[in-house]
Amino acid sequence: MTATRRAARSAPGIRSRRAVGNPRRARRGAGGIGLALAGGGFLGAAYELGVLAALAEAVPDLDLNALDAYVGVSAGSFIAAGLANGKTPHQMVRMFVEDAEDALDPATMLRPSARLWLRALRSAPRAFGQAIDAGISEGLRGPRAVAWQAIERIGRLLPSGFLDTGPAERTLRALFGEEGRTDDFRRLRGALRIVAADIDTGEPVEFGAPGFDHVPISRAVLASSALPGLFPPVEIDGRFYVDGALNKTLHASVALDEGVSLLLCVNPLVPYVAPAGRGAGVIAHAGLPVILSQSLRTAIRSRMGVGLQKYSITHPDAKILLFEPRGDDAATFFTSIFTVSSRRRVCEQAYQHTRADLLARHEEYAARLEPFGLRLSRGVLQDRTLTLVRTTPVPLPRRPRGLEDSTLRLRHALDDLERALKVSGAA
Repeated sequence: MTATRRAARSAPGIRSRRAVGNPRRARRGAGGIGLALAGGGFLGAAYELGVLAALAEAVPDLDLNALDAYVGVSAGSFIAAGLANGKTPHQMVRMFVEDAEDALDPATMLRPSARLWLRALRSAPRAFGQAIDAGISEGLRGPRAVAWQAIERIGRLLPSGFLDTGPAERTLRALFGEEGRTDDFRRLRGALRIVAADIDTGEPVEFGAPGFDHVPISRAVLASSALPGLFPPVEIDGRFYVDGALNKTLHASVALDEGVSLLLCVNPLVPYVAPAGRGAGVIAHAGLPVILSQSLRTAIRSRMGVGLQKYSITHPDAKILLFEPRGDDAATFFTSIFTVSSRRRVCEQAYQHTRADLLARHEEYAARLEPFGLRLSRGVLQDRTLTLVRTTPVPLPRRPRGLEDSTLRLRHALDDLERALKVSGAA
């Protein structure tokens, strides 16, 4: 460990997670509680927020901002970091799904990387000429042979990612730089682990763990979310990292190794299963993007199933609760990531499906939660008036910026108070 890192750990004002501890741990004799969130892009994040909001309401004693361990991969890393930073699921729903005034719009974070593309275009003529010269020198005959040689050479010059990471990193820095938040792993009360893959070795790296806790949380989230092909690898301390899902779907073992005894897992990516009667070809005839999505989801879910079976052997005393979409959930599978209405629909559906699942299996879930001092409220789950997402946004009239921000915060506070009173009454 460098002198700089040692000094940073002992600097005034830096709260040590190990020193502060978690006040909830002493009350739970059965052990700590952790959360593992998989990836899934913008729609996956909307799904995970719907599930977490349902859990926060249905389990009154479960404080998702005071867990012992958080593990996030790809899109799940953003939500895990938000929860560890004190953002509630309902606050993140407003920020990511609902309000136009302070929402995180995916379109603003998905911009082509002009710098990388310009560099590739400048090199293309020279690469094409070199390909022709190489073809001639190697005795290739015919335009097809030369063309394939050119394609191979030029393919190496394609940018390492189509999209610019700058807008996303600026957004994350601003989010974690808000008053009461932090971009420093070492200031958090609970253990936060953001998993990314070292592209040169293929090995997973746990940002937030000792030796990697000096990296800004925003930078770690960016690395964990750098889907190969879309975003270029993210450089951190001279190494380059990409999406953490390259290694595992959930990386649940990271939380289990932190000593948690109850692990809540959310995986938004499952293969679509067409309802009986629709016949074959639903996926095959839906186009290449849908076929690729189905293939990726199938591989991810299969790999995760193997991992969960292994945990029953490596961590036999741990209780793992997994929440996923239903296989026939077409609304989650066949939808656009760029429309606010799609995110609203997926988030609300995740919320309602989770509530329905918790109610249908109430005795089973209650028995699993009870050893940890957690009660599952049947009254909340039976309240059919509860919804999560407004069907339409409620825009504010244009005012001077300071007044607009204050009005928005006041409206959010009143929304939270009204919802808390309603849920507590149902419980």
